[in-house]
Amino acid sequence: MKNVNEIGEAKVGKLMLKYFIPAFIGVFVNALYNIVDRIFIGQGVGAEALSGISIIFPVMLIMMAFGMLIGIGTGVYVSINLGKKDIDGAEKTLGTGFFLMISVSAIIMVVTYLLKEPILRSFGANDETFKYANDYLNIILGGTAFMVIGFSLNNVIRSEGNAKIAMVSMIISSITNIILDIVFIFWLDMGVKGAAYATVISMFVLMIWVLLHFSSKRSVVKLRKVNIGVNRKILMQIIAIGMAPFTMQIANSFVQGLLNKKLILFGGDLAVGAMGIINSVVTLFIMAIVALNMASQPIIGYNFGAKSVKRIKDTLRISLVAATVFAVGAFVITEVFPGAIIKLFNNDSEELYSIAVRGIRLLTLALPIVGFQVVASNFFQAVGKAKLAMFATLFRQIIGLIPLLLILPEFWGIDGIWLSYPIADTMSATAVGFILWREWKRLPETVAVGGE
Repeated sequence: MKNVNEIGEAKVGKLMLKYFIPAFIGVFVNALYNIVDRIFIGQGVGAEALSGISIIFPVMLIMMAFGMLIGIGTGVYVSINLGKKDIDGAEKTLGTGFFLMISVSAIIMVVTYLLKEPILRSFGANDETFKYANDYLNIILGGTAFMVIGFSLNNVIRSEGNAKIAMVSMIISSITNIILDIVFIFWLDMGVKGAAYATVISMFVLMIWVLLHFSSKRSVVKLRKVNIGVNRKILMQIIAIGMAPFTMQIANSFVQGLLNKKLILFGGDLAVGAMGIINSVVTLFIMAIVALNMASQPIIGYNFGAKSVKRIKDTLRISLVAATVFAVGAFVITEVFPGAIIKLFNNDSEELYSIAVRGIRLLTLALPIVGFQVVASNFFQAVGKAKLAMFATLFRQIIGLIPLLLILPEFWGIDGIWLSYPIADTMSATAVGFILWREWKRLPETVAVGGE
């Protein structure tokens, strides 16, 4: 219980640093192995294969969305229950969450397999890229449960105050994936199938590791058979708070599908591959901000349950400043060194290089203001403001990005696609900033009544 008690007692700055470092290492390594997949495929198989794998990205986002729905929803309410000193409630939340993980994984796997061809076609796969995308998806679907359970339970590990164990989880999975990528893609010449097998096996290793944790002495919250099932009240709580990241990921998936079609129309198959590279790079930079959220979520959730307004505000203030610093640093790197970044993924295709360099420079123009938006959404989730969290995550995608992607390319071609992102980010930052300021002033009242 030492880790849990310090969340309500230790200095917030030191606590944030203590939680941030392992969270950052974990998510960085996790993002790195996703990027390594693309690098190995681009260098070891070719640009067309890289475009084919990029087609899969929206499907992977859907799978991740369900993991976020359950994992974040479960983790937030585990933290809140621990803040109330209600261990039994935290364990019942974990049991209900685990039942959801198993059930949802089975549904995703079956439905996606039955509808895989129309899904891939709708996300932009053509005759040249469909084979790569189909080969990869067939294998990945077999590991759906590994991915959802591993990702979700690791989030709960972090929520109970075991940040270092959550970090080790991601390192073990990531190193496994990188080693198997080398073996399957280069040594055994298995192409994209090899990359898919490496991912599935690494997710299986992650799942086993986190399951063992919840039956060990290291865990604060135990996964007990008696709690695995449906508790209607807890289930609705998990879904309510997890719905914001879930809908964000689903929206991301549809945006990626629309984006792939627009890229093919205005830039060809290689433009899809270029976007795959850009997504990987931006994701890597955003991981620092994601790690901040991972560090702050158990602190905010616990102190929300314990009704400590000052500690919540201190945590949010530190997160906002740090996120902005990270976002500005990422902006400088992408604007100054775009060519060197792109060549890491593929140095054979001059056309791919040209498209990607211009794309990354335009797409990241508003990166400095992205940091606080990500932190704000996490804050709304952590204090149980499910509706505001959903608004903050969806505004950029639904109100901003989708209409811009439909309109701007008609006037500016592929540049219109790239510019849709900074314009949508600016619109979203304005709206979310106003709401965050309002909720900051209302926080004492929010804490007193226990959220919405």
